[in-house]
Amino acid sequence: MKLDPIDRRILQNLQTEGRLTNQALSEQVGLSTSPCWRKVRQLEESGVIEGYSARLNRRAVGLGVLAFIRVKIDSHDREESEQFAEQVQKLEMVVACYSLAGDADFLLQVVARDIDDYADFAMNEIRRLPRIKEMQTTMVLKEIKAFTGYPLEA
Repeated sequence: MKLDPIDRRILQNLQTEGRLTNQALSEQVGLSTSPCWRKVRQLEESGVIEGYSARLNRRAVGLGVLAFIRVKIDSHDREESEQFAEQVQKLEMVVACYSLAGDADFLLQVVARDIDDYADFAMNEIRRLPRIKEMQTTMVLKEIKAFTGYPLEA
């Protein structure tokens, strides 16, 4: 779907505040309510908007540790990579996972209550995933800029 400037303004506003009423959104993007509602529905139906959720403060919900784990697997066979990806998707403490080009095969973003919780998870869950050859953890000391949305400038 090709995004026009109004679509981009709608998306930017919804990324910032997903609870906007259609009335408030239409005022912010300069459309009347009916065309604004239709544009939002079109963005949802086309898959540009995948859903709505609340952004949580991880520390406030008891997740004091944020880490990234770089993983190399034994084989680069498509089937084995897909098996690994399927297993990772089942792990609740893995909040994001990326397939990489370069010296690692996957990058996992992991949260935990504390360092002991992370160590248990890494040793008892991650290390037991199929075909892991090597894993390296990088602990986050301070979040400088967390993900809040995609840049939508025209």
